[in-house]
Amino acid sequence: MTLTRVRTTTRVLGALGLTLLLTGLSAPAATAADPAPAPTVEEQRLDGPVPQEILRRSGFASSAPELARALDSAHGYAQARRIVQREGSALWRRAVQRAQGHGPAGGDLSRDDDRPLYWARLGMTREVRTWEPSFGLSQERRSALLDVLESTSRGQTDIRYGGKGQRRILLTGFDPFTLDRDIRISNPSGATALALDGTVIETADGPARVETAVFPVRWRDFTAGTVERTLRPHLPRVDLFTTVSQGRVGRFDIERTNGAWRGGFPDNENIGLTETVPVADPASQPQWTSTTLPYAAIVAADTGRFPVYDNTSVTEIPAGGTEAVVRPDGPTPGSTARAGGGGDYLSNEIAYRATLLRDRLGLREALPGGHVHTPVLQFGAGNTTEVTDEQFVRNRLDIIAQVRSILTVAAQQP
Repeated sequence: MTLTRVRTTTRVLGALGLTLLLTGLSAPAATAADPAPAPTVEEQRLDGPVPQEILRRSGFASSAPELARALDSAHGYAQARRIVQREGSALWRRAVQRAQGHGPAGGDLSRDDDRPLYWARLGMTREVRTWEPSFGLSQERRSALLDVLESTSRGQTDIRYGGKGQRRILLTGFDPFTLDRDIRISNPSGATALALDGTVIETADGPARVETAVFPVRWRDFTAGTVERTLRPHLPRVDLFTTVSQGRVGRFDIERTNGAWRGGFPDNENIGLTETVPVADPASQPQWTSTTLPYAAIVAADTGRFPVYDNTSVTEIPAGGTEAVVRPDGPTPGSTARAGGGGDYLSNEIAYRATLLRDRLGLREALPGGHVHTPVLQFGAGNTTEVTDEQFVRNRLDIIAQVRSILTVAAQQP
């Protein structure tokens, strides 16, 4: 090779390196490329006719393809992260706006429906999980992208309070669950979160702004601290909080006591865990936590068509005992938890974690907070195949309205 050719080659390689640097492309050796994992059990349900119908009839079918196209234009991890953050936040805002009647409906599915957000998010997480970029992507960085997508598309990073003189309320909901039993399932707690996010409730003591977030029905996310990570920055700044989930047929329950026990019922990934709720500093972990919501006032008020109960029942192993027993009036001293008033599933666990966090932050005496179980959201009589019906929509709207009324009552208590 001549000296001229060597210099030319050197200039070309130098220019290529500068181009890679400026465009964000990384050389193959800079980031180890791990093989893309397969879709999760939860994501695999996405291709069924019911999820696809829900997406099509709400206008959310384009969310995952749009994210895929945007990712294909990414020249490096940093740019991919920005894309995922942008698209995740946009999905949450779009779902909230649709639920609150802003902008086009996108289809004939009722605006109050929480399911388009759930299925669109799964389509987006599947795109990120199976994406194979040219610049290589380690499993650690892929997991980080998925974490960003989960938190932004659930409203967990969108909790913002503005306006002086307003009280602050924080409410959480859940994804649909038991989908292998009925893939059409909607969760009224998630629908309530979308309907109330950013809204202002007028109370006798003045306006109160509601901010919301939605959580997954997955044990692993709770083990990883998603509840504490989301709520810790906000509990010291709010005046009231409530976690909300779907509970019993035909009734609301204000859960008096929460237990430190996982009962093993399968989550949305068909994983069941039977163990003590894992939290930081387990040596100081109590078996029970309690609501500080004004349950007596809530139960006494006329908040809607469903009855509201102060639920005091728990299941415990008494001190010195070996067998679990039901205690209708709450736990006895020294007992071991086997179910809170809200059971031993993730609804009990989010209530336990949120109220334990409240107590560990030193807010027990100052901050009203606890768990509200809504009625089961039921389809109309005889509907075993259609994704929606008139009674189904009415039930969901009535539950949303009653949660709002419950918050109003709770917010104006001294």
